[in-house]
Amino acid sequence: MNQHIMSVTVRDKPGVLVRIAGLFARRGFNIESLSVAQSSRPGLSRTTFVISSQDESIEQVEKQLQKLIDVVKVIDHTESNYVDRELMLIKVRVDTPDDRVEIRQIAQDFRARIVDVAREGLVFEVTGDEGKLRAFIEQMRAFGIIELIRTGRIALTRSGSDAETKIDRAEAP
Repeated sequence: MNQHIMSVTVRDKPGVLVRIAGLFARRGFNIESLSVAQSSRPGLSRTTFVISSQDESIEQVEKQLQKLIDVVKVIDHTESNYVDRELMLIKVRVDTPDDRVEIRQIAQDFRARIVDVAREGLVFEVTGDEGKLRAFIEQMRAFGIIELIRTGRIALTRSGSDAETKIDRAEAP
């Protein structure tokens, strides 16, 4: 099984996400991560899915996605040079003043931003790739993670990449 990051540009209409998710479900794919937001063009949204599948079956899914009426463009970033990011909020327990100092030093190494301070804990905002977020979580486990939430991953093809030439000009602002 290989992980794929797919961006699907769709028209902003009710039910579009349900049809796409249904297509993945019928093919037996699990959606590991999902992010949806408006694109640079009014009336269009960009949906980023992280799914696991066999390589040969992902091409079939791409073709089926492109046939859906409200789908404008499909990009499998896995086949190109891309940049991806994810946002995480994590609340970490602080038991002693020494813990507070050590936690803040670790957070500084990860360029994590403190977004809430309380006597019993700190809330951090961490942005980065999956590896960075996983490493930060592991560092914070020793202190005690009170709560954690992550957004879905988002991705863009790098400038100058071969896939960039395939981008539909309709999505450009």
